[in-house]
Amino acid sequence: MYAVIRCGGKQYKVAPGETIQVEKLDGKVGAKVTFGDVVAVRSDEKNFLTGDKASGAKITGKIVGHGRAAKRLVCKYKTGGQYKITRGHRQYYTAVQVSDISLS
Repeated sequence: MYAVIRCGGKQYKVAPGETIQVEKLDGKVGAKVTFGDVVAVRSDEKNFLTGDKASGAKITGKIVGHGRAAKRLVCKYKTGGQYKITRGHRQYYTAVQVSDISLS
């Protein structure tokens, strides 16, 4: 069984027991998290639920940790001059371990 959830403007495919990295969430390590914005659910009986049927599903998990991703370098360059800028960015994330997918 797996589900597709929407969190932080992105979509993630999750299954029970997996650990995913989502956009930074408020909460301490060990706190419970519930994702209510479910896009699709695939059950063990090979049923694929979308739309209103999937929106009733709830995904619960536990916050495992907070961190920052690897640094991404952004370079801006224009020819014919002395314009060259390099900047770095590290995105904050929250690691969540998915524990259960419940259909209602």
